[in-house]
Formats: sequence, structure tokens, C-alpha cells
Amino acid sequence: MTTLHTAEDAHAWGTQLAPTLAAGDVIALCGTLGAGKTQITRGIVAGMNSQAAVTSPTFTLVHEYLDGRLPVFHFDFYRMDSAAEVIGIGWDEFLTEPGVIIVEWADMFPDLLPPHTRWFQIDARQDGSRIVTESSK
Repeated sequence: MTTLHTAEDAHAWGTQLAPTLAAGDVIALCGTLGAGKTQITRGIVAGMNSQAAVTSPTFTLVHEYLDGRLPVFHFDFYRMDSAAEVIGIGWDEFLTEPGVIIVEWADMFPDLLPPHTRWFQIDARQDGSRIVTESSK
């Protein structure tokens, strides 16, 4: 369990996670709107030595950041209506890519994620901090 007090802490936490990631890793980020999922993703992408400007893929569904140590494929399941819709955007093909997959709102379709997925729950507290807990689904 980790406490993140600011958006900068969330970014730094993601940056520290990045060197531990290898091709084929899948990161599931779960939490309410504004919990810090995209901020953590920004940190992971920066920690991969990418210069990309990371934004939430809520409307585009997936962003690809290809200029770092490993490619990062950033998904957002928030606006997806069904597992079939996720599969329809090429989900299975991305799982075979030699990069890292990050999924915001992964808990909407947990059965689509592989068994080796690292799950992180981000919970906002009343004082504005966030608690990040890693779990196995």
C-alpha cells in the first residue's frame, strides 16, 4: 500500500514503477473519476523515457506511445459497452505486442485481462491523498 499526497506523487510513483516493467506486462488501474489513473500513466510513460504528452484515451480508446524504452499501449475501458467492443478494437492483437499495456477502468472487463496482469486499486481519501493497493484479481 502506498499513499500519494499530490498529483506529482502519482506521477513519481508511476515513474518508479516503469523500470520494473517488461515487454508483455499488463497494468490494470482501477479507481473512480479523478483518482489519478492518468497521472500514474504519465509517470509510467515518462519512466520509459518517452517524450510523449500523455492524455486520457477516453474518447480515442487507446493511445500508443512508441518512443520510449518499450512501447506503451494505453487503454481506457470507461466508455466501452461490452467485452465484444473491446475485442473489436484489436485488444487481442495488442496483447501479443512486445510492449506494456496500461488499462484504465480495467475492472469493467476483468475477464479480458491475462492472468499475469498487475492490478492496482487507487482510492481517494477525504484529505485529497490517494491510496494505491496492488492486488491479484
